[in-house]
Amino acid sequence: MGARGAPSRRRPAGRRLRYLPAGSFPFLLLLLLLCIQLGGGQKKKENLLAEKVEQLMEWSSRRSIFRMNGDKFRKFIKAPPRNYSMIVMFTALQPQRQCSVCRQANEEYQILANSWRYSSAFCNKLFFSMVDYDEGTDVFQQLNMNSAPTFMHFPPKGRPKRADTFDLQRIGFAAEQLAKWIADRTDVHIRVFRPPNYSGTIALALLVSLVGGLLYLRRNNLEFIYNKTGWAMVSLCIVFAMTSGQMWNHIRGPPYAHKNPHNGQVSYIHGSSQAQFVAESHIILVLNAAITMGMVLLNEAATSKGDVGKRRIICLVGLGLVVFFFSFLLSIFRSKYHGYPYSFLIK
Repeated sequence: MGARGAPSRRRPAGRRLRYLPAGSFPFLLLLLLLCIQLGGGQKKKENLLAEKVEQLMEWSSRRSIFRMNGDKFRKFIKAPPRNYSMIVMFTALQPQRQCSVCRQANEEYQILANSWRYSSAFCNKLFFSMVDYDEGTDVFQQLNMNSAPTFMHFPPKGRPKRADTFDLQRIGFAAEQLAKWIADRTDVHIRVFRPPNYSGTIALALLVSLVGGLLYLRRNNLEFIYNKTGWAMVSLCIVFAMTSGQMWNHIRGPPYAHKNPHNGQVSYIHGSSQAQFVAESHIILVLNAAITMGMVLLNEAATSKGDVGKRRIICLVGLGLVVFFFSFLLSIFRSKYHGYPYSFLIK
């Protein structure tokens, strides 16, 4: 028989015991306290966010646009946490500021905010607010803002980007344009509902009544309908209106002029070739009309058969109108199209 080896020891079946190294219990205790603190901080943020949203919803229930001073701006817009988008209009509505553009933009902004407030899609993901210069000067200084009105979007996370500032000078401030910009920035689509405006209907009715009454009074003598001069004047008025940009104003809804709230300087000519003010279109209309009048006088001086001295005076007046006002028109063109090399009399 072969020799038997020493019997081997077997460990009892079951779970193996693992021992922690010495000094690890304080580390685990610190880790546990850290987890508890993080959980408490997260809960605190959730409670703070809930309070902010509840306050904003309460304000929205009373007014579609709520005004903010510096403290409210920092608490509800700048300070986290925030899970909502905020559209802010920076403006100067006080009478001493004499900002007519701010009042016009405020009307469109109010239409847009009311359309959102009373729509079926209204929720706590988008709010509308306003910061007036006289109520939040520190906010204007903090944002380095020196003009009004200005529309900005503050996203739920991160800082506003360049596209979060509405290009009012190029697009105008019509409620429909603002709604399109908001949809691009927030994916919230607002259908604009305007209050009924019967001024256009009343004006058209008055015009039709006036024309109808005139035709009725002159029903026995309608030769004026064939008056070439009358129709020429009507045609010129339409041409002046269209070439001065009145249709662009109707579509884009630009401000009448721009006034700097800091120095009070008013600009009637827009500095970009991609936009214009309403006052600018009126200036262009007058200049075109003056140039046309000069051309008419030149034609009259060349074709009439009256006194030679009178014809000479008419020719000089017409030539002066064409030269001066065309130079003025060309100078405006140069100021908008930077780098245009040509000028005439007026630079």
